[in-house]
Amino acid sequence: MKNTARILYPLAAVMFVVLLSLLTLLGQNAVFIFAVVIPYLALTSFFTGFIYRVVRWAQSPVPFNIPTTCGQEASLDWVKSDKIENPCCNWGTAGRMALEILLFRSLFRNSDMQQVGGQRLVYGGSRWLWLGGLAFHWSLLIILIRHLRFFTEPIFPPSLWISAVDGVLQLALPALFITDFIILTAVSYLFVRRLVSSRVSYISLASDYLALFLIMAVVVSGVLMRSVFKVDLVAVKELAISVITFRPAVPAGIGLPFYIHLLLVCTLIAYFPFSKMMHAAGILLSPTRNLKNDSRRVMRINPWNRPVRVHTYAQYEDEFRQPMIKAGIPIEMEKPPVEQ
Repeated sequence: MKNTARILYPLAAVMFVVLLSLLTLLGQNAVFIFAVVIPYLALTSFFTGFIYRVVRWAQSPVPFNIPTTCGQEASLDWVKSDKIENPCCNWGTAGRMALEILLFRSLFRNSDMQQVGGQRLVYGGSRWLWLGGLAFHWSLLIILIRHLRFFTEPIFPPSLWISAVDGVLQLALPALFITDFIILTAVSYLFVRRLVSSRVSYISLASDYLALFLIMAVVVSGVLMRSVFKVDLVAVKELAISVITFRPAVPAGIGLPFYIHLLLVCTLIAYFPFSKMMHAAGILLSPTRNLKNDSRRVMRINPWNRPVRVHTYAQYEDEFRQPMIKAGIPIEMEKPPVEQ
């Protein structure tokens, strides 16, 4: 029952957001709130929360050199070092970070451990998780670049190029983008994985399911809005440009499907800085990834090592000399004779 509640409550929250969009049917004032006020509030929440968390992370002291390594460290000239696995220079660290951000390298190398027969541990790869995560994040990036055409005039050229490549399998109008299918498959896999794997299900929180449900709802509403319902894209672009230029004007006749999609997007944006999705920025500030391993070349002084009062053993003997003699404890330092 507890696991079911962790799924049902986030699902109910997403359904509530969808039903809340029906308030746009009340009139132009409600439409202005959903089309202008709520996006501004969501962006304010996103940037404020994002900057706050990044600044807090950046202020965390890192007194030690703690990069995670699994290769030969640079030492003697005749010992070949691994410049990516164990970087000792800025270029090696930058290459390692690039592979981590673009290809999820550590997730690709991750091992999955299972107990077989109640005793034997078997290690295997977790390539499906890597593939699902890679497909999801790259599809999301392509979709975001595609959407830039609604916020730029003239249209951002890379947005046109990517839209043309993404819609290469176009069989009818409107086009069915490849990334729409990929991201739906990837998110569905990540959700099913949390249900099927007992270990992942055990550590999954309601917030984890909420992020997945929000992303699912955003993608599904976007696909339906494009392929099933009729939405005036010219009016949508007019609204988007008016909002980002701080001259908000709501064109008439955009339609309820767009406001459902917009409210879901705003909810996801506002929730982003306060969820685990902030790993997008956290990976850049992780000392186990962004530090070069030059501990053999550079000596680091821990800033927390402030001067402290010490009590030496000689002072200890002087303080407890007589009790130690009575107890038969050997005295290492004889007390010098007192001059008469």
